[in-house]
Amino acid sequence: MSSSSASKPASPNRFPGIYSAVRRLAAVERGELWPLFWAFAFFFALLCAYYIIRPIRDEMGIAGGVEHLQWMFSATFLSTLAVVPLFGWVTRRFAVKQFLPYVYSFLIGNLLLFYILFMSELRHEYVARAFFIWVSVFNLFIVSVFWSLMVDIFTSEQAKRLFGVIAAGGTAGALAGPALTAVLVIHIGTASLLLISALFLGWALVCINRLIAGKRSGDTQAIAAATDRRGTAGSSINDKPMGGGIFAGIRLVLQSSYLAGICLLMLLYTALATFLYFHQAHIVRDSIGDPAGRTALFASMDFSVNAITLAIQIFLSSRVIRKFGLAGALLLAPLILGTGLLTLWAVPVLAVVVAVQILQRAGNYAIMRPAREILFVVVGTEEKYKAKNFIDTVVYRAGDLSSAWIYAGLQALGMAASGIALFALPLAGACAWLSFKLSRRQEKLAKP
Repeated sequence: MSSSSASKPASPNRFPGIYSAVRRLAAVERGELWPLFWAFAFFFALLCAYYIIRPIRDEMGIAGGVEHLQWMFSATFLSTLAVVPLFGWVTRRFAVKQFLPYVYSFLIGNLLLFYILFMSELRHEYVARAFFIWVSVFNLFIVSVFWSLMVDIFTSEQAKRLFGVIAAGGTAGALAGPALTAVLVIHIGTASLLLISALFLGWALVCINRLIAGKRSGDTQAIAAATDRRGTAGSSINDKPMGGGIFAGIRLVLQSSYLAGICLLMLLYTALATFLYFHQAHIVRDSIGDPAGRTALFASMDFSVNAITLAIQIFLSSRVIRKFGLAGALLLAPLILGTGLLTLWAVPVLAVVVAVQILQRAGNYAIMRPAREILFVVVGTEEKYKAKNFIDTVVYRAGDLSSAWIYAGLQALGMAASGIALFALPLAGACAWLSFKLSRRQEKLAKP
């Protein structure tokens, strides 16, 4: 290790108490504290910004006309498709250190534009529909790009130790965002919340610049040191544009069996989650007749999911991945879903569906999502940004749409909800098998 890299990791000595506390949670090594801090702060700011405007989006869905919701969902999918070539064009012309700040600056500009529109005299329903679609695309896109940067900065070995804690930053932001909205909306109004969201995106932009600058200047030289010691494939922030075509993300998925496998895993898991969501809707509708009661139940479930997720991410995620490996982490969520669907087939009652939904969502957010991101650490830079963005946005939305129509088709054929739960069980088995195969492939690709 060079003398400069030897001096940089000494930064934890300036904060021995913080370093010791974080190390107990995530086995942070020397020199990794600041990269971990900026990544944690980045994800916190990102999801806080989103969850501030998410309630506004839901209200805009009503203001835009409930009878038009299906068209807004269709427009969301088409808009997601349109983002893929646009993102491909940006990554083709600009280096990572350039286009990431450009992307977030553009999103901040969008929020400021919507603020102006909300304050104007334009027909509100058209602005409401546009905002609903924009936020629905925005949430998937920003999270995908965030994790693209994370898998571009950290090595495979580091990802297994640190991604759980980084994900906890997002969960903390997901808790803080709605709380801020609930407190501030009465005092400053709905439109002004867009400005608060823009401020948090501005903070995310600061975190991006610190992470990229740290990677290039040596603040994260422990990453390079870890690569040298373990032979684990690492990455770097490239100074040059990626090149390639604007549809390169689709081409890369079609050309790689590994990426195609990740794509199929996303489709299978999304289908299972959608089946469970529809099953939940039917049981809740039949069990609780009062709309206010249903809203209260959903709010309680959301709070429970976020609270459990945060606790798991801080105290267990890294330990689970280190102890049981990537395979064990990826297998957890489909096994919970499969067991839950089987239980719902046998005992289709409200308490069971609530418990299964909370466990499934918490397991996905806390363990499976960070583990799924680790799959991308071992691929090239173009795959990390272009192919990953395609999988996280278009494939995700396609899974939502297709599984919703399959569920509706099975119902039209006369199949009961409990029968559909049993029908989905083989999908859970396929999801678990594919998770195991992909984890083994990732471990081989991570070797020198």
